Amino acid sequence: MSRYNYGRRRSSRVNVGNLTIGGDAPVRVQSMTNTNTLDTAASAAQVSRIAQAGGELVRLTTQGVAEARNMAAIGEAARAMGCRVPLVADVHFNPKAAYEAARTCQKVRINPGNFVDAARTFRKLTFTDEEYAAEIERIRAALVPFLDICREHHTAVRLGVNHGSLSDRIMSRYGDTPAGMVESVLEFLRICREVDFTDIVISIKASNVVVMVATVRLLVERMEAENMAFPIHLGVTEAGDGEDGRVKSAVGIGTLLAEGIGDTIRVSLSEAPENEIPVAMALRDYIASRSGHEPVAEPAAEMPAPLRNLAAPFHPQADEPVALAAGTPLVAGLDFDLGCTEHVAIDASAPVAPVDPAKSILLTSTHPNPVGEMSSWIERYYAAGGRNPIILSLSYDDADPEMVRLKSAADFGALLLNGYGNALHINAPALSCEQSHSLLLGILQAARLRFSKTEYIACPSCGRTLFDLPATLAEVRRATSHLKGLKIGVMGCIVNGPGEMADADYGYVGAGPGRVSLYKGKELKIKNIPTSEALPALVELLRANGDWREPEE
Repeated sequence: MSRYNYGRRRSSRVNVGNLTIGGDAPVRVQSMTNTNTLDTAASAAQVSRIAQAGGELVRLTTQGVAEARNMAAIGEAARAMGCRVPLVADVHFNPKAAYEAARTCQKVRINPGNFVDAARTFRKLTFTDEEYAAEIERIRAALVPFLDICREHHTAVRLGVNHGSLSDRIMSRYGDTPAGMVESVLEFLRICREVDFTDIVISIKASNVVVMVATVRLLVERMEAENMAFPIHLGVTEAGDGEDGRVKSAVGIGTLLAEGIGDTIRVSLSEAPENEIPVAMALRDYIASRSGHEPVAEPAAEMPAPLRNLAAPFHPQADEPVALAAGTPLVAGLDFDLGCTEHVAIDASAPVAPVDPAKSILLTSTHPNPVGEMSSWIERYYAAGGRNPIILSLSYDDADPEMVRLKSAADFGALLLNGYGNALHINAPALSCEQSHSLLLGILQAARLRFSKTEYIACPSCGRTLFDLPATLAEVRRATSHLKGLKIGVMGCIVNGPGEMADADYGYVGAGPGRVSLYKGKELKIKNIPTSEALPALVELLRANGDWREPEE
């Protein structure tokens, strides 16, 4: 695959009921219900709404055997409503539920982090090579019978690794790293290959976009090295809601789709599940529209990333890239932020030529693949010895503000995550200057390059969720949105909660019906208190640790 000219990664084909994932199939879009899986009518109705929105695959939580068994009834009820999308069972901690789901569903998701291993406790374990090999045999003993049932019933499997639910065994040997996440799934894939089971899709997710992108790239590299080409499901888990959730998802998913990686996607929003589908479709279609574009010139050799570190010296604050919306005093902004008083506008289709070192470059592109064209120009310019600060400037004439947000997050995000650019500039008539500036700051925050507001790591809600997640997230946001730079997790249950919140400063996690536990980082601080007491207790926890300040009037 080229970094500059768009083309899809060639993956193997997997049949999920009447749906094909991978191979020549288009990128599929999917979502997950937030109903009780034992409530057949409510679950089937939500499956139908997701399908009507354009969802091609729907996942439901199956905590136990009863939920897994009821998936058959949900499927029948959905078909009676005219809905024939394949159903996926989501299993954690319970191989028996996976065995039953393999008989009732078209696909079963299991998590290598907890399919056999106990819940993550963050214990440091030590294994000899022989002991570690014995652990792999323990996985084999549980996995192979499951695969045998899947083979018998023509059921596909999703191996779904989450950053927040790596086993203590993987954490002890590899750490909380992309390498550990990739090895977690490869352990299972090697066993699948040994028994010739290939109806597998892989997901490898994180709430941290930088970790998610790096891990998926490493997964592709490692699979190629072991002669594997399984389809990949993309998603940024616990992305949140509103603009933040959409931007965060578009930066991560869009970056990988632009590289040709991804066969099915889910945009995980803390909203009604059917709201995820139009966002996923728009993002998929935008990237897919690059297919067959006019070729971009390929640099003679790739430059080492990140290129951003090679740029001319900045103003003392300029290690954090700058966001500049159209309509702002551009030169004045540059004088403060980049140490330059003038800029030179260059279209990335132009030949590379020297630019006065005292000036910055305002780089634009009208190519159908602006990411590829701008990346190529920058690398060729740096290879020629140029070191000017570069402002990435893109224009979007869409009338729909949401389309502008998705497209720009995918484009700028891909460039930033590859180390290109020292400032962002956007021209989007559908957005006000203030909206444009807020959008660009959100993109920079999603790329972990500049923190300008509170960040919320919030799960999208499912049948395991123990409170009204959208309403709870809104309450937490109202109380804490003035705490710039803090990361706060709002999680519906403990399956991924403490782990995904390893990237958060504080966590608000469902502990049971009407009960909440509060965390500082990975450490449980306040256990199992009534929901009515949780928000005041969170504020007091922030205050006790010196992270609270009163909102300005």
